[in-house]
Amino acid sequence: MIQIKDVALQEIDARIVPVFEEAQVQDEVLTQIMTSDVFKGKAEELFVLPSVGEKIKYTLYVGLGKLEDFSPEDFKSAIANAVKKAKSLKVKSLGIQIAVNEKLCVGGNVKAITQAALLGLYSFDKYKTKKEEEQPMNIYICGVPAEKNQRANTVLAESKNVVEGVILARDLTNEPSNAIYPETLANIVVETFKDTNLEVEVLDEMQIEALGMKAFLAVGGSSTNKPRLIVMRHRGGAENGEVLGLVGKGLTYDTGGYSLKPTNSMKTMHSDMGGAAAVIGAMYAISKNNVPNNVTAVVAACENVIAPDSYKPGDIIESMAGKTIEIGNTDAEGRLTLADAVTYIIEKENVQKVIDVATLTGAALVALGSEYTGVVTNNDEFFDELMATADKVGEKFWKLPNDKVFAKMNKSTVADLKNIGGPHAGTITAGLFVGEFVQDLPWIHLDIAGTSWSEKSEGCLSQGGTGVPVKTLYGLVAAPCPCGKHK
Repeated sequence: MIQIKDVALQEIDARIVPVFEEAQVQDEVLTQIMTSDVFKGKAEELFVLPSVGEKIKYTLYVGLGKLEDFSPEDFKSAIANAVKKAKSLKVKSLGIQIAVNEKLCVGGNVKAITQAALLGLYSFDKYKTKKEEEQPMNIYICGVPAEKNQRANTVLAESKNVVEGVILARDLTNEPSNAIYPETLANIVVETFKDTNLEVEVLDEMQIEALGMKAFLAVGGSSTNKPRLIVMRHRGGAENGEVLGLVGKGLTYDTGGYSLKPTNSMKTMHSDMGGAAAVIGAMYAISKNNVPNNVTAVVAACENVIAPDSYKPGDIIESMAGKTIEIGNTDAEGRLTLADAVTYIIEKENVQKVIDVATLTGAALVALGSEYTGVVTNNDEFFDELMATADKVGEKFWKLPNDKVFAKMNKSTVADLKNIGGPHAGTITAGLFVGEFVQDLPWIHLDIAGTSWSEKSEGCLSQGGTGVPVKTLYGLVAAPCPCGKHK
């Protein structure tokens, strides 16, 4: 539970107090601490002060560094680490003081603290048989001026829904493939949205075949867990208004097919549906907050396995768009499913813009690590919208060149296209392969192979799925903060 309420330390187990390095401190205890060498308010500093009475209470002083260097993302990380520390101290009720400054308004504070607290406490331990009995932590956001209380509570409600969307994406990504496969993923989506205004339609393998989605079926048709096309429609805008299309790569497991992955590379391939998870999480936030825009999302969910009738290197397959594709590597399967999903969302759902989200290439991790999502786009104005939103929500993207030289690498001598562009520029050629199917609509491709999964637990992250880029996808269609600085 998280709410806006001023509480004294006597009423709770602990409080978190953010402190700038050069702050003029009124608190005598804090003054004494800051004149010592134990805590100066520097970035990443955390000082825990216990007070012993009838019950032990804690004050956690969090260093924010110099005001001129302040960033909302660093603030989130600092608060999240402090919340994790409070959890380790068995705290059940926690007050968190806001830190309003020229870079972060009251609403921005509420949003940042909500994300930091709830995501900082996230863990995926569903399958542990021995768990510590934990009561939910009650969290209070303190210091909100009375005249801004109503607006702050509106921001809190919106922020909680966005965080729940991120957590949904994390949960789906973290689930093993024996729990999440195309049919169960579709069932979860149906169940998740049953009491919302969002419309869900699920197409089975026969309906997929009737649509001519031969590239999608080539990848997933040979698995015993048959493919599902999951369509989600949010109609919050004008009846004839623009519709944004979101497409998520939904490989619920990827062995690599006949181009078999090594065991160590296969272990986390239940996360190869991170793009689908992010799109589903974004649609959750969009529908729960009743965003006044039209958004349709499509997930082509399937498994890439080895079977007697699996597609093979050297095969030539067809696609829903009519283009033929030479298979150079069956482990370059995601772009095949995206090709048909993009064609479907344009031709059957009549969207005017497309964003596809996919854990598409290991090359993205090599080029950009786990910090930046790689972007390929055909429209600079659309990309600028994405970046303006990303800067406000704190997710990082990097645009890669869309050059006809790279597009030529996807041309085949025996078919229209080949699904491997060559040994170099793999993230770009993979993105441009998908771009062959967007029919000149404004389009953005997000390769989240590096950013959808974290090997560390710090700040707002925990080991496993990250939920990137739910916040950016939501922010693109949601109203910005009135101060103009935050989504």
